[in-house]
Order: sequence, then structure tokens, then C-alpha cells
Amino acid sequence: MIRALVALLACLPLYLNVALAAAPTTQQTKMSTCNKEAADKKGDARKDFMKSCLSATPAPVVAAAEAPTQQTKMKTCNTDAAGKKGDERKAFMKQCLSNKPAEAPVAAAPAAPATQQEKMKTCSADASGKKGDERKAFMKTCLQKAA
Repeated sequence: MIRALVALLACLPLYLNVALAAAPTTQQTKMSTCNKEAADKKGDARKDFMKSCLSATPAPVVAAAEAPTQQTKMKTCNTDAAGKKGDERKAFMKQCLSNKPAEAPVAAAPAAPATQQEKMKTCSADASGKKGDERKAFMKTCLQKAA
């Protein structure tokens, strides 16, 4: 009796390994999918891709016909309306909560270069042909205006 019990207990880990190996885990499925997607990549590119692919959480599945609820739309529009007040906010919220796309804005003035590097490139291009103190003075004035 004891021998049979010992023999049964000795076989139990083997049985569990076979039973558990039959159903792939979520991580195994993810690994298989990422491996297929990374088939054309090599070296560091593959390593980086696999790292990001395996650490990514799957996006929630949303039915295509499923429209956002009014409460969800209200939260989103409220967040997007931050900084707007009065009639501007009221008009924005009305448009946002409706299903109509926003009207195209009238041509706006071109935006100033955002970074110091972009400002330098613009001013440097405008200063072509200028040399020495003349260029230095022009660049100083240009960069102050661009700020």
C-alpha cells in the first residue's frame, strides 16, 4: 500500500507537467505572437521590439458598433475644454457633445518656432549674407523677436 502511494506521488509531478503544458499560458501566447511579428527584425531592433511587445498590455476589445456613453463624452469634452470660459466654453461643449465634426477654423496666423533650435535655424537662414558684427546684431534682434 505504501509502495503504491509512493509510486503515485512520484508520478504526480510528471502528470501535472503534462497537464499544465497542454494549455498555453497568456505569456506563451503573447511570446508566440510577438515572435511572429518580429520575424523580419534582427539584433538590437528585434530585442527592442520584443521587449516592448512582451511588456505591452493588450488593448481592451471594444465592439465597433459600441458608441461612447453620454457620461464618457461629457468627461472627455470637459477635459478638452480646460482653459475655456464663458461663451467660448459653452460653444465648445455644444459642438463636442454633438456628433458633428468641428468646423474648420479660419486660417490662423503661422505659429512662432517652438524650440530654441528652430528659432536659431530660422534666424540663421534670414542672416545669410551678413557677416561679423552685422550678423551678430541681426541674430540678437531676430532671436529676441522670435521669443
